[in-house]
Formats: sequence, structure tokens, C-alpha cells
Amino acid sequence: MRPRWRAVALDEARPEPEHGRAVVVIDVLRAFTFEPWAFAHGAVRILTTAEATTALHVARTLLPGSLAAGERGGRPLEGFDLGNSPVALAQHDVRDRTIVHRTSAGTQGLARTSGSDLVVAASFVTAGATAQLLRTRGVADVTFVVTGDSLGRDGDEDLACAELIAARLLGDDPDPTPYLARVATSDAGRLFAPDGPDWAPEADLRLACEVDRFDVALLATPAALPDVVEVRPVAPDHA
Repeated sequence: MRPRWRAVALDEARPEPEHGRAVVVIDVLRAFTFEPWAFAHGAVRILTTAEATTALHVARTLLPGSLAAGERGGRPLEGFDLGNSPVALAQHDVRDRTIVHRTSAGTQGLARTSGSDLVVAASFVTAGATAQLLRTRGVADVTFVVTGDSLGRDGDEDLACAELIAARLLGDDPDPTPYLARVATSDAGRLFAPDGPDWAPEADLRLACEVDRFDVALLATPAALPDVVEVRPVAPDHA
């Protein structure tokens, strides 16, 4: 039987604890583009949380030496070591570091769906690996959480990514070009223009559209710390 899938808004996100059901939390701009790039730059662990105060407490007190990363409304959070820009990671040494990540959309989705049978954080850069992971796990029902619809935005960049992953999950191999085109024209995507705000570099948009840049999926599981979800890269054929 072909898997069933649906897309829901961030406010509708709920745990799916039943066996055979999966949740894919999508944030193209930019949380789940940032995270695989952070691993590529040498980060060894990423912990996510919904609250900025929790992120700082974990990074400064519970796991000293960690880096706090994140944003509110796109803007880097005061007192944090990093924002949410994947291109800016090249300016920081994150090798062998733990990153505690808080964002306005993506990490909110992980917090709301923690406790599901299977949770995957995804964007275009991990789309193929995400679809393969879902096939490997033999999931029968997938809920895609379109986190980009928060803050009054349309979230079309995340919906496009969900539709591409769903098509691949069902065995199709569509041209990704029309899906990627929707990133720049989405409400969030239009901010990443030459005349956009300084926290929204155009290069972030380009990195977010590198479909299948990474061959790992991002598996999200509850951490031992309260209100914290750990995200780790996994090979999709062996997860």
C-alpha cells in the first residue's frame, strides 16, 4: 500500500505516537538548512529547544562550552553566539562543538511533535535522504509540518519541499526545479534579496536551494534534558 501523507500548519502540529506514522518537520529558511551545514562544518551535536531562555541555560550552565544559536523573527538573538544563517557558519569555528538551537519556526515544530514514533527535520538540502529514510522505515502515514507559515507568512517554501519529498516517497522522480522556484517567491524567500535586511543574506537562499546537498537525514529524538530535542544526522539506508 502506498504511504499516505498530509501537510499541516505549525499550529496544528501534534505528536503522532502510533507505530508506522512519521512526522517530518520542515524549515527551509532556515533552521534545517542551518543544521546539516553545521554538521558539515564539524559540529558534533545539535540540541534544539523552543525557548531562548532554555537554550541559553543549556549552553551556558548545563553544557558549558556549547554554542547558543538562533533567532527571533529572523534576527539573531541577543547574547547568543550564532544566528540562524547557514552561510555565516563559515565565519565561526564550530568544530567539535555542541550547538543549542532555538528558532521561531523549525525548533518550535520539533518541540510540538516530540513523542512521535518517528520525527525527521528536513529541508531541500536533505530531501532525498529524508524520502529514503521514510522508505527504509516502511512508514505508512506521514505528516509534514509546514513551519514557515508562522509569523503571518505563507510557508510556501516549506510546502514545496514537503511536496517534493512526498513525491519521492511515493516512488516518483520529479524535476525539482518548479519546487525550488517557490522558495524565492514565498513570503520568507522574498526577504533574502539584495536589498533585504542584513540578517537575511541572499547567499542563504542559494544554500537553501541546493537540493540533495547532503546524503544524510536529520533524525530528531527527545534528549535527556527537559524540553530539549536532539537532532542527529543518519544514513537513510541504515537508520
